[in-house]
Amino acid sequence: MLDNPKEIKDRLVDWIRDYFDHNGPGCTAVVGISGGKDSSVTAALCVEALGKDRVLGVLMPNGIQSDIADAIALVENLDIKHLVVNIGDTTKALTAAIEGAEGFDLVAANMSRDSIINMPARLRMTTLYAVGQSLPKGGRVANTCNRSEDYVGYSTKYGDAAGDFSPLQNILVEEVRQLGHELGLPDFLINKTPSDGLSGQTDEDKLGFTYAQLDHYILTGQCQDPDIQAKIDRMHAMNMHKLQLMPAFKK
Repeated sequence: MLDNPKEIKDRLVDWIRDYFDHNGPGCTAVVGISGGKDSSVTAALCVEALGKDRVLGVLMPNGIQSDIADAIALVENLDIKHLVVNIGDTTKALTAAIEGAEGFDLVAANMSRDSIINMPARLRMTTLYAVGQSLPKGGRVANTCNRSEDYVGYSTKYGDAAGDFSPLQNILVEEVRQLGHELGLPDFLINKTPSDGLSGQTDEDKLGFTYAQLDHYILTGQCQDPDIQAKIDRMHAMNMHKLQLMPAFKK
């Protein structure tokens, strides 16, 4: 874990500021706000780096979001501008268009559970880029994934795995919590049980192991449960394509 959370926080703030100086002077940081610790910490870091007037929070419920009050509490806590874009009707319309497409019944009976779960994440990223490109001085979309999630591919390719800059890519789950406390964010956001908000399960239930076990294994290479170690290794190997640049043929 972080020996000096303040030092890392300050370095992250400098890194974000430097990124915008070189890749979008005057641009706004566009952050999808879920109400969880990762987006909360990312938004708070951006506020400290750029000032609240250059950070825009985008809340994107898929129909009814049971914990949207947490997302609203975060943007109010940071005093940043925000908008709410409900992607529910778009999700339903696209699902119906795909399943009703001529010839779809020849290739599949219906959309798979994974595709249904991942579609909202990809629509949210589409929304963030549409908002960013509509701002007068432009926007840069924040990726809010952390190191623990990335290690096992617990993200949606071209969904929450996308973005223009990634402050937390090398920060473990427990380290994100440390940064949240250092930034003075409310405990109920930082210590909230992680959930993707899509599958109806907690992250740890869906993964089959705890983030504490995962973080310990990433840091030390040790895991007391051989079955869990094998599962982590398998997920890491299977999901490397999410972390690498798209392969391209070289002539």
